[in-house]
Amino acid sequence: MQRRSIIIGIAICLVLFWYKSQQNRLNRRRVKYGPMLPRNLDREARLDRLYNGTEANCLSELRMQKSVFHRLCYHLRSRGLLVDSTYVSVEEKVAMFMRVVGHRWTNRSIGFEFMRSGETISRHFHTVLDALCVLSRDLIKIRTTETHPKISTSTGRFHPYFEKCIGALDGTHVPAFVPIEMQDRFRGRKLHPTQNVLAAVDFDLRFIYVLAGWEGSAHDAIVLQDALSRPSGLKIPEGHYFLADAGYATRPGILPPYRGVRYHLKEFQGTRQPENPKELFNLRHSSLRTTVERAFGTLKNRFKILTSQPFFPLKTQVKIVLACCTLHDFILDNGPDIYVYDDETWYQNLPRSNRSRADMLQDNQQWAHMRDELAQKMWDEAQL
Repeated sequence: MQRRSIIIGIAICLVLFWYKSQQNRLNRRRVKYGPMLPRNLDREARLDRLYNGTEANCLSELRMQKSVFHRLCYHLRSRGLLVDSTYVSVEEKVAMFMRVVGHRWTNRSIGFEFMRSGETISRHFHTVLDALCVLSRDLIKIRTTETHPKISTSTGRFHPYFEKCIGALDGTHVPAFVPIEMQDRFRGRKLHPTQNVLAAVDFDLRFIYVLAGWEGSAHDAIVLQDALSRPSGLKIPEGHYFLADAGYATRPGILPPYRGVRYHLKEFQGTRQPENPKELFNLRHSSLRTTVERAFGTLKNRFKILTSQPFFPLKTQVKIVLACCTLHDFILDNGPDIYVYDDETWYQNLPRSNRSRADMLQDNQQWAHMRDELAQKMWDEAQL
């Protein structure tokens, strides 16, 4: 009996010792070793002005509103994706990351601004990058298959013809930095190396699928085929579809316009009205599909690292594209801002696709026939 009591007493002591050591370890994270140096005080003042200053400064420097920035930091912290270290808070880590992707600042420039070593900046940049890639699983996905209000509230123009449409997809080219022996593969219609990024967006401009990393010389149809064939790739709900441009073939889940027929909105400006069912279908298709072009425009307008050649390894460049799309969705979930193009502004500066190659695959006859029926129905009802 006495031996049993001794064993119980020892066990209790060990548990208390473990609990006390854990408490001491957690408390040590918050300890500031010695008085703060003048540079630390200066850094704290700069950071406070950066994300607690004016709304305009936060939008300009951190590419999002103050409330959204703090909500993002809270979300990453509460999910356990980022933690405060002894000397660097989650807010500072995210701020450094935003300076890189938002303004394309170099490691040395951020080191000077934040008074940190290059190793510290690089380490925290990749920590935030990995955290956002994990967060992408929750944000970059199909939210609903219900008919979007943009379609349902436009009776006679979009509804009921596009009621099963859940978004639009397209490819965009992002400048890439690759070794010289790989540059030919990454140089397509651009003069410089690029990676071909396939993305699908919904009608709220949120990305619901992103596939980055393909060579710039790869045809968009090949990239799409890869996305559809991957186990965790693009999954299109049965009976629904995405709008695509004429570079893609008609296939289940993908509805492009008619080739060789007037399509772009600028071709219908003034008094030039559709003259047959195919032109009418293309006009309405184009008006709805510009959603994906607006999303790309907003993304590149906010994150300047996507508009110029980066200075990271290719694997990191691919992750940066995914992280930027994740941030884009998170920001839009919390309301639009100055970087989001509205319809009127977008149409005033409407870009025109310069795609010169068509999909090598033949049109799926069933879906091509469905497109013909939609076009004829539009035309017949427009003549009433």
